[in-house]
Amino acid sequence: MKRAWRSGLTLVLTAPLLIACGGGGLTALSNSEGEDSTQISSYPDARAEGAELLSAFYGLDDAIPFLASYRICGSLGHSDGMPVIFSKEVDIATLQAGDFSVMLNDGSQVKPGCVTPAPAEDLGEFRTMLMVGDFGSIDNQPTSVEITGNIVSMDHETNFLGAKVDVTPLEDGPALVHAEIVPEEDWELGKESSRFPFGGGTGCPASTQQVVRVVWAGGVTKPGGDEVDDLERKAYRVMALDNDTLTTVTPFALGDLGDGDNNHELCLDEVSEVVRIEFPAGLMTDPREDLNIATSITPSN
Repeated sequence: MKRAWRSGLTLVLTAPLLIACGGGGLTALSNSEGEDSTQISSYPDARAEGAELLSAFYGLDDAIPFLASYRICGSLGHSDGMPVIFSKEVDIATLQAGDFSVMLNDGSQVKPGCVTPAPAEDLGEFRTMLMVGDFGSIDNQPTSVEITGNIVSMDHETNFLGAKVDVTPLEDGPALVHAEIVPEEDWELGKESSRFPFGGGTGCPASTQQVVRVVWAGGVTKPGGDEVDDLERKAYRVMALDNDTLTTVTPFALGDLGDGDNNHELCLDEVSEVVRIEFPAGLMTDPREDLNIATSITPSN
């Protein structure tokens, strides 16, 4: 089911409609239903255990471009953007815009106009969902996000109903919020990125021995918007255990580039046990040009 969904998603993302002003490619990914329509009885094994929101990142205030807003959600006008990171990948068949409630600083509550996995749609990336809508302003910022509907994990074992997280303020830069060792069957070595801004990033080189996925709270690039390169690659510090000795490893390449999302793949040429990933402050920015903070993360697996 997972691979079948992703194959269909890739076809949607790379369709010629994507480059047309009124194209339906991205809107086919989004959901704008205002109420929870998931029949939870169809998921009898879904429980609350393990249901967490890792972050909600107020990344853009009225700054999603006019046409991008239309392509993503089918609505005109500049919108706010807030990626929400789940502790597990989500079955997007259970995802509706009405499943999310956003609390603002003044005590009011709003819901997103739509939600979408784009642009984080490669294998293993369906824990990031982008909310698009009106989430207040820099003077009345969102303070928390709560799941008020039945959103079920991809393995159908977890229901995120009731999960809640504080929102990272607009002025704050991105940080690492998740890391994991990528299963070998999901490596996609040598894969090229889509020629479109959305549609899947690059794979690690063929000589890769281990892949670590790191997930940032929001999309990251070099300051000014260019894709990261060797400067950022060399800044990643991977702590690994080699015969009970802690060593520092530098990725020999980065994967999952060229697709504008919040994920990087750290391509390693050794198989030592990875125990921690670190990245220094001030090298990358979110779409609002806020610099990343010094950050570190332990792989969940």
